[in-house]
Amino acid sequence: MKRMRISFPRSAAEQNSSIANKGHFVVYTTDEKRFSVPLEYLSNNVFIELLRMSEEEFGLPSNGPITLPCDSTFLSYVMSLVQRCMPDDLEKALLTSLSTCHFSASSSLGLGQSHQQTLIYSY
Repeated sequence: MKRMRISFPRSAAEQNSSIANKGHFVVYTTDEKRFSVPLEYLSNNVFIELLRMSEEEFGLPSNGPITLPCDSTFLSYVMSLVQRCMPDDLEKALLTSLSTCHFSASSSLGLGQSHQQTLIYSY
């Protein structure tokens, strides 16, 4: 049985804070959306690859937020898959997709991607 979380509405100041809640870290996407990510996601291979790509694309931030080289739609999708314990074959497909895609913050589309492949998976 899955545990459910009860979320209380947060003030605008709390939502825009660069400080993460306990057990979480904050990242931003190329379309400037803020995500609070559970620390346990750091052991997921897709997140590890996104963080590696972020370091390649943007460098290591010394005084600012971590920006992942993807848009908020893609990150929301990845987070939903990780939360539902994505199957190994899907994780491999996502990693392959990431390695063949080149994300760029300077894209003329403004979405943060110069080439996009979409994987759709549902249970």
